[in-house]
Amino acid sequence: MTQIGFDDFMAVDIRCGTVTDAQPFPEARKPAIKLWVDFGADLGVRKSSAQITDHYTPEGLKGRKVMAVVNFPPRQIGPFMSEVLVLGFPDAAGAIVLARPDAGLDLPDGARLA
Repeated sequence: MTQIGFDDFMAVDIRCGTVTDAQPFPEARKPAIKLWVDFGADLGVRKSSAQITDHYTPEGLKGRKVMAVVNFPPRQIGPFMSEVLVLGFPDAAGAIVLARPDAGLDLPDGARLA
């Protein structure tokens, strides 16, 4: 594992946001869902393509808090421009499970990981 300095870590802007819309993404090469995530007044709503179809449906994602890297450059995924990278961890079978703040606490959209 390569070690990084604290300044490198601080350069990655990870924020909490709320999924405001989620739609199937049948045009993607691998099964994916298109997400619109509200990161509050400073960042607004940003889009992401996420390969999370093993555990999630578009209907079940609306209103869910997620964490995302918001300072990567946008990336074209087929006909969709992905603006943020929603974070998750692979389960034992390799399917992605979303990283999210503790469900019992109400963090504001746009809160930065510290």
